[in-house]
Amino acid sequence: MTGKTALVTGAAAGIGRACALRLAREGIAIGVLDLDLEGCEKVVSEIQQAGGQAIALQASIADRLQVTAATGKLRKAFGPVTIVVNNAGISNFIPFEDLTDDDWERMFEINTKGTFIVTQVVLPDMKAAGWGRIVNISSSSAQTGSVEQVHYSASKGAVITMTRSLAQALGPHGITVNNIPPGAVMNTIMSEANKHRFKISMEQLTKMIPVGRTGEPEDIANACAWLVSEESSYVTGQTIGVNGGRVVS
Repeated sequence: MTGKTALVTGAAAGIGRACALRLAREGIAIGVLDLDLEGCEKVVSEIQQAGGQAIALQASIADRLQVTAATGKLRKAFGPVTIVVNNAGISNFIPFEDLTDDDWERMFEINTKGTFIVTQVVLPDMKAAGWGRIVNISSSSAQTGSVEQVHYSASKGAVITMTRSLAQALGPHGITVNNIPPGAVMNTIMSEANKHRFKISMEQLTKMIPVGRTGEPEDIANACAWLVSEESSYVTGQTIGVNGGRVVS
């Protein structure tokens, strides 16, 4: 994959960081994008120390001007952007009857509209190249539903449907579009959710997962690396569950 350039959003930590590091190992130049610029710079340093190429980019994915400016910097540094990993997103727990219009709108603004904006901004590079890879990180909560997360589950469900539609629209241009809905991946968000909402021990949580362990960010990154590779060129519009068997299809 040497010579390719990827934009990874929400890449300062967790799944995004793991995806950025994993794709860099394949020789892909990485745009490490997040609101947390300091975190981005740390990830860039990790990539560079391993011999890879990367640039730190600060932007809100819900702000088209910021995304356009950040993508311009990435393009200037490494060339056309033909791979995007839409990982950035937010999550919280609010009982349905307590949800406000602002809660609902913010969740969709980041998780759904942000994914739309980033994809649309990088699309001209992919069309010009006649080749592209789009990987959306959704959520297993979008497949199963989640108590006190109606707004979150709905926003991520929209990402899954967006993936299917984009796959059909962009396939003729040599662009594949797939999504990964992680399940029980032990990142910061999951740790906080387990502590404050699930109120079960890690041992209990692990017993609920068929493979007998919770996920790691690297599990998602490995699937992402395959989906952006040439080996997956006949795979598009698919939901690739990386969840230890929590959701089966």
